[in-house]
Amino acid sequence: MAWKSVRIEKGSGGWGGPLFITPTAQKHKFIYVTGGNRPKIVDKIEKITGMKAIDGFKTSIPENETALAIVDCGGTLRCGLYPKKGILTVNVMPTGKSGPLQQYITPELYVSAVGEKQVSEVSDNAAATAASSPAASADPEVADADEAKFDTTKPITQQPNKQNFIAKIGIGAGKVVATFNQAAKEAVKTVINTIIPFMAFVALLIGIIQGSGIGKAFAKIMVPLAGNVWGLMILGFICSLPFLSPLLGPGAVIGQIIGTLIGVEIGKGHISPQFALPALFAINTQNGADFIPVGLGLEEAEAKTVEVGVPSVLYSRFINGAPRVFVAWLASFGYIPVNNLI
Repeated sequence: MAWKSVRIEKGSGGWGGPLFITPTAQKHKFIYVTGGNRPKIVDKIEKITGMKAIDGFKTSIPENETALAIVDCGGTLRCGLYPKKGILTVNVMPTGKSGPLQQYITPELYVSAVGEKQVSEVSDNAAATAASSPAASADPEVADADEAKFDTTKPITQQPNKQNFIAKIGIGAGKVVATFNQAAKEAVKTVINTIIPFMAFVALLIGIIQGSGIGKAFAKIMVPLAGNVWGLMILGFICSLPFLSPLLGPGAVIGQIIGTLIGVEIGKGHISPQFALPALFAINTQNGADFIPVGLGLEEAEAKTVEVGVPSVLYSRFINGAPRVFVAWLASFGYIPVNNLI
């Protein structure tokens, strides 16, 4: 079969790239892990290159046969998982270097904010020229330098004599300090890029709810469900439906929004605090549904395991979705109103 090369560049607000994908006899398939939907770029790439697209939520292919991975990650894990494995990654969302695996996200492996306009056909020669990077040739003078006993132009920790005891101590101490320093940097980045934006989002959401009157309207709709165990079980049942969970799961955004709204109504006294625990279980029956292929990929599961594991988890969440809400309701007995303690 005659395959063709494709060029994928970043869109408005995107990051990384451009990527050049040239199918080969070994790598002529690509996967998309996009919350159960099929982005339009999948069809365009499939049409241009002649490669076969695989839905990562239904099946999987070996990593050494994967030419490309398409994700819709907002900056949690998927955007860095495939670059870590050396797989070219396209993100339909405008996400840059983000998440716990951001150190693996490089312009050579990753591009984001990609739509149909960012995908174009190129000649194989152009793709080969753009994708190749000249390797540095070995310098015989450098090899000879390794034999030197001492180089007066370098500090002691960079001397070619590996048997130098003082140099070993310096290098070891430097590695320890660098490790802790890098860990501190990554911790601060995680707080700045993930935790603080979410706190700001929740604060903004609460302000909108209180200022716009949405809370009162929401209370009228949700109180019949969130105010009794049967309504919460219905809510949990809906969220756990296998065909809805992959759509509701990404980023747990739906659960976050509903959880914030219910929390506000509990604070206002419209919903009894006794239903906080079962409500938490009800809105999170879909939680992790979009993460199943990613989690299995992190564990380096075989293709057949991913193919069987995804529907298994979805259906298991569906079966125990409503019952777990009921169990949480039983566990909420013994609640003592704060007023009775004063």
